[in-house]
Amino acid sequence: MNASEINFDTNLNVLPKRPASKGEDRLRYIGFPLGILIFLVLYMMSTPDGLTLEAQAAIAAFSLALTWWITEPIPTYATSLFLMALLTFFNGWTEDKVLGVFGLEVIWLNILAFILSSTLVKSQLAKRFALWIGIKFGHSSLTILAAFIVLQLFLAPFIPATTARTVMVLPVMLVIASIYGSSSGKGNNFGINLFMQNLQGISIFSSGFITGSTCNIVAAAFIFEMGNQRVYYSDWMIGMLPITIIVMGISWWLGPKFLFPVKKEDQQPKIEGGFEVMKKMLHEMGGFSLPEFKSASVFLFVLFLWATDRFHIGWFGFEISAVMAALIGVVIVFLPKIGIMKWNDADIPWHVMIFSAGAYSGGLALFDSGAARWLVGSVFDAVGLGSDLNFWLVYIIIVSFAMYAHLFFTSKTMRSIVMIPIIIAVAQQFGFDPVSLALPAAFTLTWVITLPTNAKPNLILYSTGQFTISDNLKYGLTVATIGVVVMIIAGFTWFRFLGITP
Repeated sequence: MNASEINFDTNLNVLPKRPASKGEDRLRYIGFPLGILIFLVLYMMSTPDGLTLEAQAAIAAFSLALTWWITEPIPTYATSLFLMALLTFFNGWTEDKVLGVFGLEVIWLNILAFILSSTLVKSQLAKRFALWIGIKFGHSSLTILAAFIVLQLFLAPFIPATTARTVMVLPVMLVIASIYGSSSGKGNNFGINLFMQNLQGISIFSSGFITGSTCNIVAAAFIFEMGNQRVYYSDWMIGMLPITIIVMGISWWLGPKFLFPVKKEDQQPKIEGGFEVMKKMLHEMGGFSLPEFKSASVFLFVLFLWATDRFHIGWFGFEISAVMAALIGVVIVFLPKIGIMKWNDADIPWHVMIFSAGAYSGGLALFDSGAARWLVGSVFDAVGLGSDLNFWLVYIIIVSFAMYAHLFFTSKTMRSIVMIPIIIAVAQQFGFDPVSLALPAAFTLTWVITLPTNAKPNLILYSTGQFTISDNLKYGLTVATIGVVVMIIAGFTWFRFLGITP
């Protein structure tokens, strides 16, 4: 590849075309009738005790959508629209709530975040940063992958908003992927590993800090209110941060070696002249331009507001939410003369916005209808059938369920609200210390790494066309399973040493 061929610009609004493998083609043919069959079976079966007809319809509709999202017989955004129609027509959720999802702050935060990300590309700041990272760490694929993992670890405690972290590094990731020959719709295994490991780093490192996600704070509050035990910042970090580092280290090694092996020719930058060309390109950019300075200033200002949200009341007398902080930044970049962008410069993947709207409507319908609580409660009712269960059997079941629950419930905070009180109740029922079960389960809440529908960062990264849903599922399930094993081992060793488990 010649240096002039490197694509430092993105066009996320254009849906990338990616040729399907034979296995993916077979899945598409199987997935379409399978999704319909699953819907009919779940919807027409006798309604179980404790489940309403509305909740049953929500479960059936979401199961169909999940099957189609994984197998992709039709585009993911079309599946989301179909899910929204099913929820409405079969009374899984009301029409005003289904359509109102597009007004949720999560959707607006996505849109505003993409606009802010566009400023880094337009101003060439992303190009400068990407070239610097490539020159500093890009001598091989493994070192550049490791550099991004370290970057995500560094950002996690300072920027609780996972979307902010995603948007901050996305332009740089796109440029580095391009340098290594991976582009939208024409990705290679290096690109898959780069995006998958960042997706995992964003979520997994969030579990290392109590402030890494709202769901962590909610879980700690439940443990204090229901279990009468306070979990301090240091308790959480000391307990979980080593686990996150171990698992991400395994992911860094496993992905490019076995899951998506990086070919020898893809392990080096595909630029004629190697790093000298990259150095020359960086030199030709000269010093920081005014647009770069403006975009960096706006972006750092928004990041500052995101990172300091807990202090806003004391400073200003009111709190500036994440979406309002992003809105302020977007207003600034669109201002004549002061800003640096016009509307046509904004790169917003609207197909992903529709996709995410459907995903959230399905998840919210499961929650509002009581289906989510019924599903979780059913699992733990099954656990409670035994009269004298061993602690470690309960521990393994709870940690495993908590880890994989993100496959069905799209909101981390919802899972925290639904699951943690039930887990504490289970612990109290069997005479176990609530912390010994609830805290390890809470440690897994942010591991939303298996599907694009699991979290906002996943949707944003999926929109780049660098990986498929099946790629995400393969890599995510593997690392989630490794996480379960490490958490079980930690229960017997590290957590026991810290006094979390008996």
